[in-house]
Amino acid sequence: MQESDLIYDWNVVNYEFSRNAANHPHEIWFDDETLRDGLQSPSARNPTIEEKIELLSYMERLGIQKVDLGLPGAGPFHVNHIDAMMSHIVDNGYNIRPGCAVRTLISDIEPLVDLQAKHEMKIQASAFLGTSPIRQYSENWTMERILSTAEKAVTFAVDNDIPVMFVTEDTTRSKPEEIKEVYTRAIELGADRICVCDTCGHVTPNGVKQLLTYIQEEVIPDAGVKRRDIEVNWHGHQDRGLGVANNLAAAEAGADVIHGTALGVGERAGNAPLDQTLVNLSLMGVIENDLTLLNEYMQKAHDYVEVALPRNYPVFGEDAFETGTGVHASAVIKAMKKGDHWLADRVYSGVPAQDYGLQQIIRIGHMSGRSNIVWWLEQHGYEVSDELVAHLFEIAKSQRRLMPDSEVEAAVQEFLSN
Repeated sequence: MQESDLIYDWNVVNYEFSRNAANHPHEIWFDDETLRDGLQSPSARNPTIEEKIELLSYMERLGIQKVDLGLPGAGPFHVNHIDAMMSHIVDNGYNIRPGCAVRTLISDIEPLVDLQAKHEMKIQASAFLGTSPIRQYSENWTMERILSTAEKAVTFAVDNDIPVMFVTEDTTRSKPEEIKEVYTRAIELGADRICVCDTCGHVTPNGVKQLLTYIQEEVIPDAGVKRRDIEVNWHGHQDRGLGVANNLAAAEAGADVIHGTALGVGERAGNAPLDQTLVNLSLMGVIENDLTLLNEYMQKAHDYVEVALPRNYPVFGEDAFETGTGVHASAVIKAMKKGDHWLADRVYSGVPAQDYGLQQIIRIGHMSGRSNIVWWLEQHGYEVSDELVAHLFEIAKSQRRLMPDSEVEAAVQEFLSN
């Protein structure tokens, strides 16, 4: 039996992920915002510099191409952390490309001039400015002021050889003609990267596709440049729970760089989870990154940033590949006994655990069958007997939840000592 014969994949019916390389500056890249936008979460703890460098090392090993190191405008403490991470990147010959978020203020960009000269490495200035009508109204801004502010910041950065990514905040609620006006001016002044933002988590996948189509088919050509000469970034949030779906829609619609954070940490409901985005694009065959360290990275982010990691969080939550249900466990166990890890990873899971540094785990509880108990005993080196299995089965049926290994061990030892 061929593996391809065991799963009928409806996901690929009348679907093709197509991307004309001639229209893009590079393949799909990722920008990890954990250390900047992620740390703006009300619940986040700012990691130590040693912890940030360790998280940075995971990004590098996972093949993530870009990283936002912080917000230099937040003060000397943040500049020092950025400086230390830049030293680590340069000293270790990392491939990851550094960037920093800056307001469209010369005072925010000035630290990057010094850092870039010190480390002799380009640092992208991600210069952000709100453009939506609601933001303009609340701030008493006019388009004339927005354009003037953008011009001063982009010109200063370009004059100082700082690569600029011009970021329109709340793009997904901005007027088409005003989006075109501000992006066109930024491109004319030398910005070769733009970032389309769903700052408030408003957009749906259809909105992503409509907006990115408009950017690529009208804004960029009308600015007098070729599509392949402008790097289009997508930055999404989770307010409607659509962060991952929107990231996938952005990739399908032609975005060059997809942003996200570890475990979706970020302001309000968070940023689009980069981890789930990587998993899905990997399963779709769009990227070929080795993601076996992704679980380790998520656990470190959980520890160092103190972002919540619910037990049922997709892929990386504690429950993601555990089962105590008799029917489900029995199918997984039968696959394991065939010695077929591919089969065991898929018979009751839409995600293959081993691809992400994880494994299937069989637990014992009130919904377990005897096969769960036999398997657990065999895996923990105990001799299986009908009496011991019956004893554990009776105990398991009286539980209100799955038993931790320590409780099962205690029950086995109690039985053996009698």
